[in-house]
Amino acid sequence: MQIVTAIVTVIHILLSIAVVVLILLHSGRGGGLSDVFGGGISTSNLGGSTLAERNLNRITVITGVLFGITTVVLTLLLA
Repeated sequence: MQIVTAIVTVIHILLSIAVVVLILLHSGRGGGLSDVFGGGISTSNLGGSTLAERNLNRITVITGVLFGITTVVLTLLLA
């Protein structure tokens, strides 16, 4: 059981880092880190969201859900 807990803990840590990075990549009201990669240029020219923004949103949601699942699994394993 300790091996399973260790594996889920490593996955949980990787997902937490991924969630932070993905959220920082989103462009907010003031820009964000996505401006560094050219996100500010495409959003100023187009009124709607681009394909890259929609994919970033999907990946962020999926990563967040997986993070929540690993949180529940760790809680059950360590209880």
